[in-house]
Amino acid sequence: MVRSLQAQRTLHSRVLVILIITLSVISFVVLVSVHHFGVFSTPQHTTREQDMPDNHPIRAGISGNANDADQMLKDKARRARQLAQQRQQKEREMQQQQEKEEEERPPMNIILFYADDWRYDTMGAAGNPVVKTPFIDALAKEGVRFTENCVTTSICWISRATLYTGQYLARHHFEMLGRGRTILEDGKLVEKKLEVPANETLYSLMKKKAKYFVGHTGKLGLWIDHEEYLGKSFDYFTDEDGWHWRNIGGKMMHITNKNTGDALRFLKMWESKGKPKQKPFFLNVAYFATHAVDGDKRQYMPQNESMTMYENDIIPIPATANEETWQKMPYFFRPSSGAMNEGRTRWTWRYDEPDKHQHMMKNYYRMASEVDTSVGIILKELEMQGQLNNTMIIFTTDNGNFHAEHGLADKWYPHQESIRVPLVIKDPRMSPEFVGTTNDEFTLNIDLAATVLAAAGLDPLPTMMGRDMSVLYRRNGFEGEVAAATSQSRRKAFASTNGRRYIDPSSDGGGQYHSGSESSWRTEFFYEHPMHSNRDYIPASEALVRKDYKYFYWPNFEYEQLFDLKNDPGEIHDLFNSSNPVHQKKLAEMRKRFKELKTLAYSDWQIIL
Repeated sequence: MVRSLQAQRTLHSRVLVILIITLSVISFVVLVSVHHFGVFSTPQHTTREQDMPDNHPIRAGISGNANDADQMLKDKARRARQLAQQRQQKEREMQQQQEKEEEERPPMNIILFYADDWRYDTMGAAGNPVVKTPFIDALAKEGVRFTENCVTTSICWISRATLYTGQYLARHHFEMLGRGRTILEDGKLVEKKLEVPANETLYSLMKKKAKYFVGHTGKLGLWIDHEEYLGKSFDYFTDEDGWHWRNIGGKMMHITNKNTGDALRFLKMWESKGKPKQKPFFLNVAYFATHAVDGDKRQYMPQNESMTMYENDIIPIPATANEETWQKMPYFFRPSSGAMNEGRTRWTWRYDEPDKHQHMMKNYYRMASEVDTSVGIILKELEMQGQLNNTMIIFTTDNGNFHAEHGLADKWYPHQESIRVPLVIKDPRMSPEFVGTTNDEFTLNIDLAATVLAAAGLDPLPTMMGRDMSVLYRRNGFEGEVAAATSQSRRKAFASTNGRRYIDPSSDGGGQYHSGSESSWRTEFFYEHPMHSNRDYIPASEALVRKDYKYFYWPNFEYEQLFDLKNDPGEIHDLFNSSNPVHQKKLAEMRKRFKELKTLAYSDWQIIL
């Protein structure tokens, strides 16, 4: 029995040993297999790349992804550099091609449509809801409309003298119609007329240096001998001024129709005489419209065919055309002597009654639409002659006009309605991206001469004070002034200044207020208007004009004003006596800068303002 039990135990032990050996073999096989596939690798050995052996498959995967990402970034950067280089090369090629085309292009014609007493918003394109100007609007769609274009003096003859000379009144001195300035010489009063030499005026330069076929039709506006003071500079010349209707050859003719007919005669003359000699033309169509006939109580006398226009329209009354705003004008606009300020006198002629206001404005708009029709007729003739696409077309005016704002009529003073005027330019050289756009830079009438001369291939004279506006609508315009990468652009860079200097920015504003530089356009300008007759009639006025603030100075009364144009675009609330330290600081800064710009305008320095 004992032996039987021992035998059983022995058998059990052998079975157990065999079982243990079997389990051990199975465990070994499993461990080897698991280790081979990495199932029991601990977290620190699988997620920390630095702890992995170099040949570990996970480490290899991580390194591969990182290298791929680095390579992708490097590839993207390389492609970006290549694209930038290609773009720069393309731009250089386009600039060179543009310069080549300009060199090969036949000299272009230039036509200037120059209207009268026509402020910036008397155009459909400018948002006027009443007036119809489809042909000028079409020019704006095909060119550039300058929304902040201004004059440096708001009166007919001074603005025109600025057009002909490229200078401020402070330099050309033509302050009085027909006389210029009157000064004492050798004990005698002498009328100096136009003091700029004839050979330095726009017409003379265009005819004698640029070799253009030159014409002027309409209002010259100086009342001086044009041959004596502008040189024998015209292939065709007419001077029509001061009338709306006149009997010509037994037939009553409207002055705008006369202006149109004269312009067409010039173009026909050029076609037969100038074109065969390969001379391009320069024509100024200087409309008398929309100027009123001074002294005639009817003021505006449109063509008969226009009288149905605007018949059923109601002309909006300006927000500042009220007694309260009139009373906010400086005290000297209501002289204690009983005399009447001329702006207020003309207001009584046109706007002192609601029905009269409607009647006058409708006739004013009719005359504006007649000018627009004339522009269309003349452009059609250019098209028929095959010259439309090789002609630079400019539409602008000599000064703005109060339409009862501030209780005034006409112009003269530094308010927005008086100094802002339309400017539309269509130019064969215009870069496509600028076509149909607006530009809100401060362009000025002192820029017109430089722009016309540059279009004709001439440099502005050192005595001129404006600059070529085409840099604002031609690709690489400013870059052409600054970089001057090619011989052609170097010539342009010099031509844009002709040795004239840009002045230093104002000390206030951190450099944002300036008269321009090689790479920027002006952001401020000096305005001036002389006294006429006496200080009660039309007092002298001056200003420093910026887009945020405007500083007025009335020299005859040593009277200052400050207006915040951002918050007070109607120029109603004078901030001169404001206790706000911001306003007092601004007043002091602008007074200082005003004096600087005035001094420069009256200097003989060769500068660009």
